[in-house]
Amino acid sequence: MKAWVQTRSLLSRYLLIIITAFLFIPVIIPLTLIAYGVFTGLTKEDPPVEYQPYSSISALETMWHQEAAELHGASAETVDRRLKELSGQYNLAAMFWVDGEGQTRLVLPWREGPEKLEAPLIPRQWNAAEAIAFMKQSAKLEPLAIVAFIGDEAGAEEGFMVMQVPQYVRNVSYYTGLETWYVVTLLLFFVLFILVSLLFFNGIRKRLLRLQTAMAFREGEGLPQPIAPGKPDEIGQLEGAFNTMVTELTASRQREAEEEGLRRRLVADLSHDLRTPLTVIRSHLHVLGKESLSPRGQESLQLMDERIEGLSLLIENLLSYNLLSSGKIQLTLERRDVLRLAREGAAAWYPLWEKEGFTVEIALEGDPLYWTVDESWFRRILDNLFQNILRHARSGRYVGIAAESREGRRVLVISDHGRGMGSSSEAKGAGLGLAIVDLLLKRMELDWKAESPGQGTEIVIYQPADNVRNPG
Repeated sequence: MKAWVQTRSLLSRYLLIIITAFLFIPVIIPLTLIAYGVFTGLTKEDPPVEYQPYSSISALETMWHQEAAELHGASAETVDRRLKELSGQYNLAAMFWVDGEGQTRLVLPWREGPEKLEAPLIPRQWNAAEAIAFMKQSAKLEPLAIVAFIGDEAGAEEGFMVMQVPQYVRNVSYYTGLETWYVVTLLLFFVLFILVSLLFFNGIRKRLLRLQTAMAFREGEGLPQPIAPGKPDEIGQLEGAFNTMVTELTASRQREAEEEGLRRRLVADLSHDLRTPLTVIRSHLHVLGKESLSPRGQESLQLMDERIEGLSLLIENLLSYNLLSSGKIQLTLERRDVLRLAREGAAAWYPLWEKEGFTVEIALEGDPLYWTVDESWFRRILDNLFQNILRHARSGRYVGIAAESREGRRVLVISDHGRGMGSSSEAKGAGLGLAIVDLLLKRMELDWKAESPGQGTEIVIYQPADNVRNPG
């Protein structure tokens, strides 16, 4: 209801256009008629003096019928004389009369005027057919014929007399050409209504496109910029809400950046602060391991060493993830044979797998597989994946490394026979190892997916089809 009341709202403005259009017919047209009449009355010129006796047709008819009534019982000479007198007064009109026998008596043609006139043929002897023909001819030639029975009644049988008034001497109505005025006025207002509607909607379209452009435009921080508020209508309110949203997003992005910076500093400080005491502890555990201890003590010592090693790896992964996510590490991307890197990585881990009783299957034969990678960090990817198998898939005692062809492209597959990614293990951590793998592969424009078809997990590393440089 509020939108109906607001005088500056889009709805009220468009309703004003519609109401104006509805009032156009019952209000505007009468006003145009009045204006037309006033304009015509002010600009209309008076007819010439000799035309003034013919300005009122009703007065002419009254006069003619009165003269016919006064000639009741008059002789033919009297009728002729009176018609001649009337012809002198109305010298621009033609006159004639027919007696009771239907014979044409006196004919007084009209005089020459500004227009060349063609007079209807007047028959000498009148009957019904001649009367109808005369009426049709008069209608065709458009003279005004005023007919009156002598004695002013048909029953007198004294004949009739006729006055013919030319068209050019008659008073032209004020509303001549009124139909054209109607059509022109209707067309003008119709065009005006369309023009106003187009301007109204074009203004809305421009403002919406301006708002769309502001939403689509992004600067360095990926946020749209505020726009200058326009009219205080619905779109203006939308623009104000958009500016408020941009302000809140900017403030949120600033808070997020501050929190991210604080988190990274905290992680970096904790990583450096924890490395030193862990190194000291491991060195003392190494010294303690050379002492004579009971089997139980040796077992506890080994367990502590493993836990400290896992904690050291976690701190290293945490620091690496922090550096990678902050963009402080620049990768040196070069074209390398990843199968060779996988063989070298597997060779480095093979003694440890063998010590833990893993079955290792390596199928990296065939042509080289060249990808654009950072060699040292790609080795780190392989180390993280091999470390995950050692920590989380120990129960399967299996490691598979193979180069396969899937969906028309060669991929690197690393698999195990553990419990799968959906299960939990005693050594389950925060998942930083896989997070680092994901970050590094994206930086190298590679992709990966992890599948657990049944028993175990299969990691597939591949180059997306739109990033293939050398498919060899």
